[in-house]
Amino acid sequence: MANTPVQTYYKNLAETTMKNLTRRGFDACYAETAEEALTLAKSFIKPGSKVSNGGSVTLSEIGLMDEFQAEDKDFTYLDRKKPQTQEEQDAFWAQVFTCDTYFASCNAITTDGLLVNIDGTCNRVAAMLFGPKEVVLIAGMNKVCLDLDSAYKRVKMSAAPPNCNRLGRQTPCAVTGKCGDCLSPDCICTATVVTRRPNKPHRVKIILVGEALGY
Repeated sequence: MANTPVQTYYKNLAETTMKNLTRRGFDACYAETAEEALTLAKSFIKPGSKVSNGGSVTLSEIGLMDEFQAEDKDFTYLDRKKPQTQEEQDAFWAQVFTCDTYFASCNAITTDGLLVNIDGTCNRVAAMLFGPKEVVLIAGMNKVCLDLDSAYKRVKMSAAPPNCNRLGRQTPCAVTGKCGDCLSPDCICTATVVTRRPNKPHRVKIILVGEALGY
């Protein structure tokens, strides 16, 4: 079956973006569907390894979170939802920073190969930058932006407001849909990080998916 115009556009844009990601030291690959993305993601999980993840709608949409919760898995899953107290959370994140593979999504990726991420508690961006031996980022092609300016706008206008709604945060953007550049206690925009290159070549793997996924 021939690709639709949107599928062809996504594939062409992905090829351009992957060339620039590779030039910067990232490993990049393309999956046309969420099902293919799941297969690729699972290929990075080694038997007996320790695996964890950052909060992500994309991981749920492709079915990876179901794989993490499966009873017959042959790896150890560090579940970010289990810690209840601050002490337990501190101990948990110490474990995550020594895990073998860390999965997350990305808020925006520029066609020039820059990663742009915004975070509230900063545990996700911290793990992307340092700690886990391998990081696998899965992003729908709806998150690919022309340049840094459009990536920043995407993070503020397309990613943060629906995520605040998902998390039940009482912020201006959750009410109006527009960033208020707030300092609310519920704000999820503590830090915005631009990653130009991985700190170690090939440490960060990026799976671009030819579908609209996540926020």
